[in-house]
Amino acid sequence: MNISIDYTKREPIYEQIVREVEKLITLGVLKSGSQIPSVRALAYDLGINPNTVKKAYDILEENGLIISKSTKGTFISDNISKAKELKIEELINKIREITKELETYGLDKEEIIKRMK
Repeated sequence: MNISIDYTKREPIYEQIVREVEKLITLGVLKSGSQIPSVRALAYDLGINPNTVKKAYDILEENGLIISKSTKGTFISDNISKAKELKIEELINKIREITKELETYGLDKEEIIKRMK
């Protein structure tokens, strides 16, 4: 699993891991049922504390993207389409928030769309 971590960012490493795994799932790089590295293996590969990876995996599991099977490993969930929809909805809500903020600066929706293009 090819995860890029930027150690100079202010964003916590565990959040970067979550975001990267979500992106790999959305792009189809990680498919339903495929196994992902163990907490220790990924921590070793990234040169970080296993607790950081564990925190990221806990969030991914809570969001329904991965499933941990005792003695078998950690796998991408079979229910990723629902998880993708939730992520898309989350991003749409962020766009709505930013749009509202831009409107407070006097831009109307047409101007916002024009500038985005």
